[in-house]
Amino acid sequence: MSKDAYPGSLPVWHIFLLFLRLGLTSFGGPAAHLGFFHGEFVKRRRWLSDSAYGEVVALCQLLPGPASSQVGLALGFLQRGYSGAAAAWLGFTLPSALLMTLFALGLGLWPDAGEGGWITGLKLFVVAVVAQAVWQMGRSLCPDSPRLSIAVLVTILLLTVGETWMQILALLVAGAAGAALKLPRKQSAEALTIPVQTRRPMAFFAVFILLLVLAFIPLASGSLGWIWAELYRAGALVFGGGHVVLPWLQEGFVASGAMPADTFLAGYGVAQAMPGPLFSFSAFLGGVENGWAGAAVAVFAVFLPGTLLVFAGLPLWSYIRSHEVARSALAGVNAGVVGLLIAALYDPVWTSAVHGSGSVGFVLLVWLALALWRVPVWILAPASALAGLLLF
Repeated sequence: MSKDAYPGSLPVWHIFLLFLRLGLTSFGGPAAHLGFFHGEFVKRRRWLSDSAYGEVVALCQLLPGPASSQVGLALGFLQRGYSGAAAAWLGFTLPSALLMTLFALGLGLWPDAGEGGWITGLKLFVVAVVAQAVWQMGRSLCPDSPRLSIAVLVTILLLTVGETWMQILALLVAGAAGAALKLPRKQSAEALTIPVQTRRPMAFFAVFILLLVLAFIPLASGSLGWIWAELYRAGALVFGGGHVVLPWLQEGFVASGAMPADTFLAGYGVAQAMPGPLFSFSAFLGGVENGWAGAAVAVFAVFLPGTLLVFAGLPLWSYIRSHEVARSALAGVNAGVVGLLIAALYDPVWTSAVHGSGSVGFVLLVWLALALWRVPVWILAPASALAGLLLF
């Protein structure tokens, strides 16, 4: 695929700096990250249209791995090819991965890092951020009654049946509903027009399968190979990303006896307060087990399978979306994505953070500052932590 196939003119270092800023300021988990990406690259910089961005989100939601990181990777890929994808992923992931590694190495000096009012303040800040993200994407992707109905029905389904496989089934049903209803869908070619190369996507998929098979080979607990295998399996087999991957990691690291439960939960608590992808929790796990080398292996392993699947799926997705029935189905899937985000706003974001009327008032105040007063998130996040420390 030639460089001329990509519409972007930004140098790679500029893409890295853009995503580095987001990696330093994007609190709130996957739902909020999608909102940040939408505001930065659709509304502000106009790298791609609303509809094209919705299709990128839909593709990444259908793949295993960390959806928001995969969307960022795809945005970098669409702008500058594989080098742009690498710059986007590195910039977005590096801050939280470094912070989680440092916390892992210094855990003995700060045993209560995963507890306290400052964590509560940041969790409530997250609720407001995710709510704003859902509102923005809902207005773009659900502009009429049929799509709004699909979004609400998907929300109800996911809140009623919480299994992770239901997320994929709900999006598939939403796509089928969109095709059956022949939802209006304008073709938007400027962002996702990528030459389809059948050999290269198949090569990426073949590498994904080969590494997954190798990841099931038994290895000595705590070794770098064992860390790689545990994290690669998690990144390859867990749909939904973020919080969904944690039960799998707890099974691999705690239930196996490799790590005390208290240590695991302390890292989890701090990971929720970090900007950037929650999958950076892998840096903490690898750091505890094997220092800097373990952290680097863990981060690379957990993000690799999702990256391979994006590179395999994005060119083929560009071909599929050119058909009228597929475009209507994608409109339904986009509406389903909004429903998925609404469900995530309630569980785990709301349920894990809001306890009592005081918490509700805190969330409303933060949302007011974010949505109406336009206070930057890099100011609101530490302010929320400080307020939580004083109030909770």
